[in-house]
Amino acid sequence: MNYKLFLSLIIISYSQLTLGHPDPNEVIKKTIIPPIAWDISDSLYHIPAYDQYCGFDQKSIWGFKVDQTKSKDTSHFELIHDSCDFHSPWTGRVTSSYGWRRNRPHYGVDIKLNTGDSVKSAFEGMVRVSKYSRSYGNVVVVRHQNGLETLYAHLSKRTVKAGDVVETGKTLGLGGNTGRSFGSHLHFETRYLGEPINPMDVFEITDTTFKVHQKEFDLTATNFSFVKEVRKIKYHRVRSGDSLWRISRRYGVSINRLCRINKISRKRSLRIGQKIRYN
Repeated sequence: MNYKLFLSLIIISYSQLTLGHPDPNEVIKKTIIPPIAWDISDSLYHIPAYDQYCGFDQKSIWGFKVDQTKSKDTSHFELIHDSCDFHSPWTGRVTSSYGWRRNRPHYGVDIKLNTGDSVKSAFEGMVRVSKYSRSYGNVVVVRHQNGLETLYAHLSKRTVKAGDVVETGKTLGLGGNTGRSFGSHLHFETRYLGEPINPMDVFEITDTTFKVHQKEFDLTATNFSFVKEVRKIKYHRVRSGDSLWRISRRYGVSINRLCRINKISRKRSLRIGQKIRYN
């Protein structure tokens, strides 16, 4: 702090005290001290993997994204030194796995729990996002020291805020059924540079087990093969006057195939704005 500013604060505080101010602490609380600016060195030191992500986006759930489907490198991660470096977020019946679900991509693992059950942080790290979203409901994203991020969704309550430093096993929130969800469960995701990884590549997750496979983990483009598959899919957004017949003619796809891959009936009416998959 600037010496003259520091001296002036002492003088102000002393003058207020000598005028009979009842509580010295109140003087300190009311004294305005300008915030100390954080430079890039501070961010690199305090924020996990700040250099890999080129920042710490506290608003976007997906955050900074780098296409990993084209990566030719192997990323090596140390997950734990000791058993105390990991804690199960929650152990329960697996109700849905990573992959296709009802013809839509599902980027995490769903684990049954009861509303109010405590959901824990898998590793130590810093909370990047803690917010409510229409799809994820109450959601918390934690970035860990090795650069991986874990996501915990559909919580009934969040008990941490963005920027909080959390230890392994810290309660992040309470299980619930918020957002686009059917029944109380934990939706858990694992990501790297904004790209989803099958949690079961990193963890052993069963109805009775949730633990790391091993202390270290190697990540390659193979781990993003599902993401690559999803990105090849193309959709037509329904406009006024569209019909299954017109869409089939436009893209050279039979009506039967359109119905099959979209799981709809030939008699179903299309809504303007609706997305119809055609490949």
